[in-house]
This record gives sequence, structure tokens and C-alpha cells, in this order.
Amino acid sequence: MPDGLESVDDFLARVLADLRPAAAVDLPLMDALGLVCTEDVSAPLSLPRFDNSAMDGYAVRRDDVLAASEAAPVELPVVGEIGAGRAGPSSITPGHVAKIMTGAPMPDGADAVVPYEWTDRGAQRVRITQAPGPAQHIRRAGGDVTEGEHLISAGTVLGPRHLGLLASVGRATVSVRPRPRVVVLSTGSELREPGEQLGADSIYDGNSYLLAASARRAGAVDVRVGIVPDDADAFLTLLHAQLDDADVVVTSGGVSQGDFDVVKAALRSLGTVWFGGVAMQPGKPQGFGVVGEQRVPIFTLPGNPVSSYISFELFVRPALRTLMGLTPAVEPTTTATLEGSVASLSGKRQFLRGRYAVASDGASDGATVTVKPIGGTGSHLVGDLAASNALIVVPEEVTALEPGAQVQVVLLDRGTHG
Repeated sequence: MPDGLESVDDFLARVLADLRPAAAVDLPLMDALGLVCTEDVSAPLSLPRFDNSAMDGYAVRRDDVLAASEAAPVELPVVGEIGAGRAGPSSITPGHVAKIMTGAPMPDGADAVVPYEWTDRGAQRVRITQAPGPAQHIRRAGGDVTEGEHLISAGTVLGPRHLGLLASVGRATVSVRPRPRVVVLSTGSELREPGEQLGADSIYDGNSYLLAASARRAGAVDVRVGIVPDDADAFLTLLHAQLDDADVVVTSGGVSQGDFDVVKAALRSLGTVWFGGVAMQPGKPQGFGVVGEQRVPIFTLPGNPVSSYISFELFVRPALRTLMGLTPAVEPTTTATLEGSVASLSGKRQFLRGRYAVASDGASDGATVTVKPIGGTGSHLVGDLAASNALIVVPEEVTALEPGAQVQVVLLDRGTHG
């Protein structure tokens, strides 16, 4: 590594060293989407709970309609109607049928269902033109899930299908790792909120929106506090006011070598936050540590938006995944064929914006996977960042790559599971 710089891997190890998954909590099902289940769930009841009809039609005793055909229909009296969730005949006797709707419980004595399509849909008496097979159109109790059956294992990331299953067996809550609350602050007296009037030397605060949205995309609860002026006391006052409700704090700006880098100036006196350079481009100036009695992890990211965003993806996102119990903490890269050539500085790991694409070539060996560099290397180029969907990783020892090279790619458009 260049003198005084920490490697990307060593800094990530520093970040993850003392982080542990958050304690489990019981949450309502809809709040648990995308979270890691922390309990083994068994079925408290069977699905279906009772034998029920799979069709709208008539519950019959099969022996009564075995001879039914188009040429010689069987006509039988209808003793009532059974709807799903509605009272109806609980049994039928030989020579009688009951109209039945999909999902309604089968009456005692019935052993098959004749669908409407095989009848004249009579209300008092019905003509049946085709005989059902044994137990035809009946959903048997326990045919899907049996009481006591194992449904979901601890460690499962809960998706819509899991939540639907839990609700279907009567579970209203489930034990999960909660979403971390991420407090996001941008520092800089030049910053203004979108929609406000700009002065000659002011700019809009895009970073807090970029980072808060990234936290939400990663599955966390984002708390965008907004802009902090270049004043160390004001920064510390606002920071400490947020710590009771924060699981992670993310700041942007104020960590380089300038005269007004208030984040570094304010936090260095605490002795609990490391500041230094990481051998990467963009994103060299970094800081990480803990603040407050609660020892809340804090990430102090660079102020340039591309540097800030890439730092979030490389360091903050794995930390959030760790707190949420998602594995692996660092999602794997993928491989693509480089379109175009790139240059890089020796000794630093370069992260270039790129457009990743998968195109079917019609061949039996599958698809063509490519990545094309987008824009320049400037860490202020948010237009290029928005147009990209991947980062091209250029290793520290590589200074140039030619078209056709196989490169590692970090995919950016990922949800909580990657």
C-alpha cells in the first residue's frame, strides 16, 4: 500500500470487526418483509383445515351419479347451498346433493364434487351429465400443510411467499432482526435544501438524499436529518441529539485536509473515531468509529457525491447487512467482459462507473455479459453515477485494461438480499 494508506480490505475488516447482528424482535408480518427470521416456525394447524371443494358445483355421493351421461342425465334434489364462510347443510343423505362453492367445507356423506359445467345448474333439482372420479375436486384437510410440520427455518430472509404462509397458519407476528435506523447528515455551509434559492456560492444538498435512499434500499430505516453548517459545536450538538434513536450514523463531508473539515475536527477529540486514507479511488478520505454512551457506529464519508456513494456501497452496506443478520455481509461481485479500455493509478483500487448488461446471443452456451465504462473518473460527476448500474473494479496492481478483459463488477441495483 502507498505510505500511510490502509487497504480497502483492511478498512472493511476494521468496520466489521465489532459489529454483531441486532437482538431479535417480534414484528407484525408486513413489517418483517426482507428481514431475517430468527425462529424455526412450525404449523399450528393444518392447511386446508378441513376437506373443501376445489370447484363451484354440487357435493354428491359418487355412487348416486355413476351412471350420469349426456344421453342419460341423473336428476337429484338439491338440499341447500354451502358457501365459503357461510352456514349450509352439514351432511347429505343418499339420493341428494348440495350446491357448494369453492373453498366451502364438504358435507358429511359427500365424496366428490360435480362442477357446474357438468350440470344444468338447477336450484331445487339438478341434472348431472357426467360422473366425477373418486374424491374428484376435493381438497383434503392437511393436503398442503400438516399441523406440526416445519415451515420456515431461522436464518430465512422473509419474502412475500413466506409472509403469506405465516398468515395462512394464523401467525400475526414473527421474530426477526430489526431494520437498523440510519441517521444521515450532510456537512457544509454552502449546502441548501432542494427547492430553496441558491446564492452565488451555494449548492443543493444531494448527498443526504443519495445516502438516505441507499440506506432505505439496503433495508434500513433512513432518518435524513439534513444539513449541518461548518461549525464543530453545531455538528456535535445535532449529532448527540440523534443518538438515542440511531443504530448507525452516516455523515458526508468534512473529513479531508481542509480548514473547514468540521467532522474530523469535532470527532477527533472524542478519541473513538479513526480517520485516515484508504487506498481507493474515489473515496480516499474515510473515518469510522463509535460515538456516545451507546457506542453508535459512525461512518464519516467524503463529501464528493460519487466518493460518498461508493464508500456507502463498499463499507456501510456490509455493516447494515451484518446488523440485520444478512449473509454474506459483503455480497459477491460478478464477472463481465470489458467494453472499452480503462487506465488506473498503481497502488489504489479503482472503482469506475459502468453499465452492466446481459444479452442473449441465441447460442446454446448462454448470454453475453458486458460492462461499459461510463463518464470520467471525477468524484463529482453525479450525472454519470445516475447513468451507471455497476462499478468496475480495477485491482491495485493493474494500471490499464484493454477491451475484452474479464473484470470484477459490483452490481449497484440491489435490494436487501443482493
